[in-house]
Amino acid sequence: MKIILLFASIVMASGVLISNIYTSVVDATSWGSDIPHSIESAREYFKTVNPGNFFRIYSPVNQVLALLALVVFWKASPAIRLYLGIAFVIYVLADVMTFGYFYPRNDIMFTAPLTDIALLRKTWAEWNMMNWVRSAVVLCGLIFSFIGLDRIYLLK
Repeated sequence: MKIILLFASIVMASGVLISNIYTSVVDATSWGSDIPHSIESAREYFKTVNPGNFFRIYSPVNQVLALLALVVFWKASPAIRLYLGIAFVIYVLADVMTFGYFYPRNDIMFTAPLTDIALLRKTWAEWNMMNWVRSAVVLCGLIFSFIGLDRIYLLK
């Protein structure tokens, strides 16, 4: 039963990663296609829901599952504890990046006046580049989760 918790954590982190990549490939590309008109279109499109609605639910769930996996496998071995602990910290780091880096840029792109086009272009470019970094961070967390899973199977 404990292993199912770790698999759930891996599935959730994988979903967050793929959704983040989708946001880079599809959404962010659209946002930057014809600034300020493309930003204005995105604002209109996101009036009801936006990608944040997904990430505000699934990212914390991912962190809780990663923490629970760490707790239930705490005594399995120091190596497993280390790998799952690193994965948890990395997942939290991705959210720290979101709050510290992406939210201020989201405010500029999606709530500030559309008058400063140079600022919008700069903000979009920064957001777009760093979202790939955030995806890489989540991928690193997944790698550590998978290594922890591998070490669990090696114990059996």
